Amino acid sequence: MNSSDERRVGAGQISAALAALAAEPVADSEKLREEPREHRLHLLGSLLAKTELEITAGTRLSEEDEIEDVLETSLGWREQLGEDPGVAVNVLTNRLQRTALQVCEPDDEDLPPGREAAFAAVMTAVYALSAQLHAERGDTEGTRHALSGAEEALIDILHGMHDLRVAIGDAPAQEDEADS
Repeated sequence: MNSSDERRVGAGQISAALAALAAEPVADSEKLREEPREHRLHLLGSLLAKTELEITAGTRLSEEDEIEDVLETSLGWREQLGEDPGVAVNVLTNRLQRTALQVCEPDDEDLPPGREAAFAAVMTAVYALSAQLHAERGDTEGTRHALSGAEEALIDILHGMHDLRVAIGDAPAQEDEADS
């Protein structure tokens, strides 16, 4: 068992933490018996959301003080992660992937251009981190694949930004550009 398995928190402990924060989700006892891993991840997601809401509520919204609050939060985050840079990158990548999903909202077929650009920006970061990890491991093919994803996402950022400029009248639509 590695050190991360030794520190794993069980579903009961997560539920107790959520209850203490008055944020425990409705328990589905059938799902708990059939899918304990998914239930645990669902509970961790609930705890993460409650934590992020508490951080947001506790962060001062003035330019002079806000950065101090963010830094204090980051110090607590780093204390829990320890000194392993690989773990930090994995945590960051997971956070970026969650952010990308939150930006695109799974029910949306067509994202507004600004959200599409934001989604692509987050995915560019995910791919860039992945490319660096593959490069550090000497995995040339994995690095190439991740770089291709980053390049495609960069193109999507530019398209989304251009479409948003078109929407506010700052740029001509692509059909108008072809006519010129």
